[in-house]
Amino acid sequence: MRGKLWRASNPQLKETERQTLVDQLMEARREVGQARRTGDETAERAGRAKVHAAKVALGERGPVWWNDGAPDYNRHLVKNTPYRDPALIAD
Repeated sequence: MRGKLWRASNPQLKETERQTLVDQLMEARREVGQARRTGDETAERAGRAKVHAAKVALGERGPVWWNDGAPDYNRHLVKNTPYRDPALIAD
């Protein structure tokens, strides 16, 4: 998204656990949207905290879930990582 890398969910999660967490994430995002529409800053902060907690539980934020020593490029611009396409970089 917008040239940034985003970490995938932990593939070792059981499907039922992953789906429960995704459902919680979507509910939290709806809460944030509703709070923004009504201008309720307290509810928006609470919703954002729930979004963050769900993303951490999914492995999309927080400690890395892999153990091969590969660095975490989450939220880095692709062009600033080893994943960039050298053919697209102007000299």
